[in-house]
Amino acid sequence: MEGFPISYNFTCLVLLLTWSLTVYLYYSFWWRPESCQLRLRKQGIRGPPPNFLLGNIPEIKQAIVQNRSESAPSTEGDSFSGFPSFKHWCKKYGNTYMFKLGTLHFLYATNPSMVKEIKLFRSLDLGKPAYLQKDRGVLLGKGIITTNGPAWSHQRKILSPQLYVDKDTLNIIVESGSAVIKSWERILMESKDGLDADIMVDSHMRSFASCIISKLVFGHDHCRGMNVTARYLPTKANRNAWRLAKEIHSMILDIAKDRCGSSTTKDILQVILEGSENGGSGPSSAHEFIVDNCKDMLLAASEGTAISAMWGLMLLASNPEWQARARSEVKQVCGGHLPNFKLLGKMKVLKMVILEVLRLYPPVALVSRRALQDVKLGDTQVPKGVNIWIWAPALHRDPDLWGPDADKFNPERFIDGVSGACKSSHAYIPFGVGARLCPGNKLGMIQLKVLLAMILSSFNLSISPNYRHSPTLGLLLEPEHGVNLVIQKI
Repeated sequence: MEGFPISYNFTCLVLLLTWSLTVYLYYSFWWRPESCQLRLRKQGIRGPPPNFLLGNIPEIKQAIVQNRSESAPSTEGDSFSGFPSFKHWCKKYGNTYMFKLGTLHFLYATNPSMVKEIKLFRSLDLGKPAYLQKDRGVLLGKGIITTNGPAWSHQRKILSPQLYVDKDTLNIIVESGSAVIKSWERILMESKDGLDADIMVDSHMRSFASCIISKLVFGHDHCRGMNVTARYLPTKANRNAWRLAKEIHSMILDIAKDRCGSSTTKDILQVILEGSENGGSGPSSAHEFIVDNCKDMLLAASEGTAISAMWGLMLLASNPEWQARARSEVKQVCGGHLPNFKLLGKMKVLKMVILEVLRLYPPVALVSRRALQDVKLGDTQVPKGVNIWIWAPALHRDPDLWGPDADKFNPERFIDGVSGACKSSHAYIPFGVGARLCPGNKLGMIQLKVLLAMILSSFNLSISPNYRHSPTLGLLLEPEHGVNLVIQKI
């Protein structure tokens, strides 16, 4: 009898925990999801029926496997290559529908009017999804890419002005482009006949972009910064980059500590250091602010440019008539001189080529937002907690917006700019949309223009028989097997 009270209390505790777990599961897996779905259904938004626990994940995985086994590699028809389910659901439910990944709710929107509403939305009630910090937290941290609210506003205010391209920045870009040219010339000299060489361009493009951003972020410490960049970027050798998190954290802080109180250099690191001091947070949060924003700058500015350059070279190699046309313009404009602002402004054909590259393979392929509060986008009420996905390749290749050749590489469509190329200028979003537009988009455009101009003036490009076309969505839309080209010195 003496053990009865203990046994009774234990039983009550078990029952209480069981009840609490049941309520939590009921709320998480049924009541909250059903409430969101009901509010969207009342507005005429439908979607595929979800699995109770996994949502639509099984259906998405099955479609990806089936698509890979059935489809032949082609540069055309890539709009849904990463997510074939999206194509099926668009046909069935229209270009705005809802689906679920586990317990997370998503609103898929490739309606230009919805994109316009997001572009014009300025409230902080629409931010980045929480899953980015959860799934990519070690890689992205709590920097400008993932944060929301006043913290994001503070970071944006600090960093955006630093990505302006002045004469010194252009010189850095040209120097990095010259390094690529010299590297390829050495490869040709060491080839069997010295006439051509089959190369994978990935590492060269990443070296070009990472050298630039390392110099911009770390200034005279860029050599140490390059070590950070080399360890951090998500290359095949660094797929488990999160395992290097502590090492990268220490490397960045070591550079920052050496800089504190002793530098008059106004590079991006110095601005981040000053921003961390003005944020009013403690030492731990200040360190996090410094490290995470340095990581975000290295990743976004470097990887985005590198991957866009890979796609650009692939498309030029695949379209020799446009390659010849762009090369002719570069030679006529530059006359053997290195690019400068005046010369870059005269390269109209090359600009059209780059706009078309970014249309077909946008660096920010998946634009994601989260309703941090109930928000109204046009006529649509988006419940708090719902994630919004815009799959840019589908928007960029919609024949109703871009014409019957929407899947083809045709830079001529941009002869009168974006407004002349598409029925809705809101349907062109290679760098994201709205308040969260990539702050380094102008820097990226100039890097691409300089690099492609320098390569075209020095080399002829053709597709290697080793090239395997397979766009895949990692952090960005990248060539899964890299880009193999055959280069010839002109």
